[in-house]
Amino acid sequence: MADALEKPGVSKKYFTYADYKDWNPDEIGRYELIYGVAYAMSGPNSYHQLILGELFKQIAVYLTGKPCKVYPAPFDVRLFYEEDENDDTVVQPDITIICDEKKRGKEGCRGAPDFVAEILSPSNTASEMTRKFELYRKAGVREYWVLDPESKLLQTHRFEGGQILTRFYRANDTAPVDIFSGLEIALEAVFAE
Repeated sequence: MADALEKPGVSKKYFTYADYKDWNPDEIGRYELIYGVAYAMSGPNSYHQLILGELFKQIAVYLTGKPCKVYPAPFDVRLFYEEDENDDTVVQPDITIICDEKKRGKEGCRGAPDFVAEILSPSNTASEMTRKFELYRKAGVREYWVLDPESKLLQTHRFEGGQILTRFYRANDTAPVDIFSGLEIALEAVFAE
């Protein structure tokens, strides 16, 4: 993520979803809001998109006919949803799974999804990833994955009852999605180039 939004003629530094929904990504680029601060998002490279596509495919096949739904980026997740649109945090995970039908709005996710996955890019910083980890944990996301294309590693976090279970997987491993019985992701296919 780059610096906060600097739009000509706009001096505002704190934004809400009401502001965010009026921005045109074709004009100003894509942004995420974290506690009212807008952060620019860089465009994904082709390998990132291959990883995203394969991960989405494996999850979508498993969820076929089940009540949970999977969404690839770009997809707005309003982690601390407020009906009056004064919520100030909107993120766009690479993969989002929502099981609660009431959280699926036409604009995106209204509240914490059950699962999110982020695929790292060269522009991601350690502070950004720490911030996202804390955001997802605080919001009530049940499981959070971070995929590193360069090292071909997966780090998973399961948030349950105040506990955090973290695991690491390599490219030749099969990684279970802990919140779904029987969903295992073949990482060799996910990290294939």
